[in-house]
Amino acid sequence: MGRDLSALFDPVSVAVVGASDDPAKYGHAIAAQALRADGRRPVHLVNRRGGTVLGRTAAPSLSALGEPVDLAVVSVPAAGFEDAVDEALRCGARAIVAITAGFAETGAAGRARQHAVAERVRAAGAVMVGPNCLGIADNTTDLFLASDSFTPGGVALLSQSGNLALELQLRFHPHGLGFSRFVSLGNQADVTLVDLLADCARHEGTRAIAVYAEDFGDGRAFAEAAADAGKPVVLLTAGRGDASARSAQSHTGALTTSADVVSAACRDAGVELVATPRELTVVLAALDGARRASGRRVAVLTDGGGHGVIAADSVETAGLAVPELAEPTRQRLREALWEQSAVANPVDLAGMGEQDPSSYAVTVAALLAAEETDAVLMTGYFGGYAAAEGGLGGGGRALADGEQEAARLIAARHRATAKPLVVQSMYPESPSCRTLAAAGVPVFAATEDAARALLATAPGTAHTGVTPLPVPAAPLRETGYLETRRALEAAGLAFPAAREVRDETQLMSAAAEFTGPYVLKALHLLHKSDAGGVALNLSGPAELLAAFRQMHARLGAPSYSVEAMADLSDGIELIVGVNRDPRFGPVAMVGLGGVLAEALRDVAFSLAPVPADRAESLLRGLRTAALLGGVRGRPAVDVAAAAAAVETITTFAAEHPEIAEIEVNPLLVRPRGVLALDSRAVLA
Repeated sequence: MGRDLSALFDPVSVAVVGASDDPAKYGHAIAAQALRADGRRPVHLVNRRGGTVLGRTAAPSLSALGEPVDLAVVSVPAAGFEDAVDEALRCGARAIVAITAGFAETGAAGRARQHAVAERVRAAGAVMVGPNCLGIADNTTDLFLASDSFTPGGVALLSQSGNLALELQLRFHPHGLGFSRFVSLGNQADVTLVDLLADCARHEGTRAIAVYAEDFGDGRAFAEAAADAGKPVVLLTAGRGDASARSAQSHTGALTTSADVVSAACRDAGVELVATPRELTVVLAALDGARRASGRRVAVLTDGGGHGVIAADSVETAGLAVPELAEPTRQRLREALWEQSAVANPVDLAGMGEQDPSSYAVTVAALLAAEETDAVLMTGYFGGYAAAEGGLGGGGRALADGEQEAARLIAARHRATAKPLVVQSMYPESPSCRTLAAAGVPVFAATEDAARALLATAPGTAHTGVTPLPVPAAPLRETGYLETRRALEAAGLAFPAAREVRDETQLMSAAAEFTGPYVLKALHLLHKSDAGGVALNLSGPAELLAAFRQMHARLGAPSYSVEAMADLSDGIELIVGVNRDPRFGPVAMVGLGGVLAEALRDVAFSLAPVPADRAESLLRGLRTAALLGGVRGRPAVDVAAAAAAVETITTFAAEHPEIAEIEVNPLLVRPRGVLALDSRAVLA
């Protein structure tokens, strides 16, 4: 069930330690907000000088109150922070909101102080948000302990930025969105993002959870909590660039950026990942009504060709489809509209809305009822007639009234169907558009926002949840080529026959153990192919010996591997690797492999270990997935065997936390079965 945070969000009493009459101090703003709910629970103000604050008598200390305090907000200078927390705990506080800054964010010494305070809080059986946070609020319990007030609603915001909350408040307003809770995460010394996410998932007043995080702490636990939330989780995060890949020692590491890791975790957990506060608002507006499309087919309705074409492009760019409407639907539209209206998709009223605004409602009803559509986007001028009492065409009050009636009819049809309807309007604040918004129809000014909203309601890759990490195996002490290969073979991965050799005598002995053609590899080189340390398709012992002499004279490697050359004629080369992320743990990568892996960059990611069914989905989602099914006379390859190999490799990697990077490249997938042709591992 997670940690008990009831004292944090619905305390019996509250004390603001550091309350002040000075508007420049944070204790002033929080005290003023806290007093808004004075009738809900006792609110005490504490200032070491005593006297009055905001017209209320202030106690010089918590102890001077003479009664227990359930939640204490601590907003004092850093030098007095520990004493204030200790006093709060002695006075029975079960929850602390630590505003004071100057701890882990300042360096090692501050981190040590922060850790010591958190240990004392936990030892007392209490919980603490912060330090270095901006407060919390819960509109469902009238708890106002942040510097600003938040419009009530169904979104819980867990944020590392206070200003972002203020921006979202402004962006939410046109969509009728508001906050159930707001929590400034601060340094997460005790209560973490994961704790808060789990609690908001259980909170009846929260319909969706919005997260802004720069530091996930335990990213894997975040993904697990989000997957189990049972309600929408939308994540805005920063710092997703590719700097983490620069020092990687494998193709897998070089191809894995921080953005890939976060995207993979979100996909696995079913989290909506967004890039801006605007996009976060769009997605929440789309998900607020709990409508979900059963497919990805969108019907576009416009009253002008330009808007229709642009909207169709935006919808398709978002990854959705704008299919041609079926003949029965087109016939119904022909009967309802005039001759010049286009009815294929996009559906273009072609000016009929100016003559008869009810044509909007009739067309929306037909498109929502069509079996070949999963969602509808209405785009263009709708809203302009009521906004300008005639607007385009000069129809005056009659057109404005007609458009308002059309809006009411559209709203009624929307309430009667489960399909999503989204509107883009040049006049999103018009009375007609406000009628639609009040009925739960998302209305946007920008076409790309409307398309993104539809994407949020559409079915995507089914989230698989996060596969639990296996019990760690005995750690590997050596991760050279042959040691890694033997360990993977023991885990069930097939390799060609191979022998390690150090001189020509051993080379000839190995050549006699299996027939050619042969492969010769120089060992103890990280990227053997790049260094010219691999010779392929050596037809017999003589050619093998010549290659050995040439390679040894050039590289002088201490040992070499002689291997049976696999038949590459009917196979596809894949790459399968795992990179250990400091926040999310082992992250798997699969894609088109071989020597061109980094050049092609056709790869997909998932948190490891990856079950076979999930692995097969990743493989079939590659850009070059058609190759797996056979093209230009080549046979289809054994995708199920490849997926099983992915499960084997990623499970092995997850069992060995001492490995920072591991990959098999290439993994040869043939019409029947797979064969690992090369592998490497790097210890953490």
